[in-house]
Amino acid sequence: MKTQVVSISNDIMGGTPVFAGTRVPVQTLIDFLTAGDSIDDFIEGFPTVSREQVIEYLKQAEVEMEKLAA
Repeated sequence: MKTQVVSISNDIMGGTPVFAGTRVPVQTLIDFLTAGDSIDDFIEGFPTVSREQVIEYLKQAEVEMEKLAA
């Protein structure tokens, strides 16, 4: 069973994809990583997101990218 990592609801951040159980947009993680910041930097700035959520999100993103490349 796939863990729900991302939540989308019109009631939370106007439907922006966020880490489940938080109001932290997934795009914020992408922005941090693109800027060269570490996962630790992200978690320090957004402690409501767990390391496990970040790792699971990246794993799920990898699987989806592999599907697109196949």
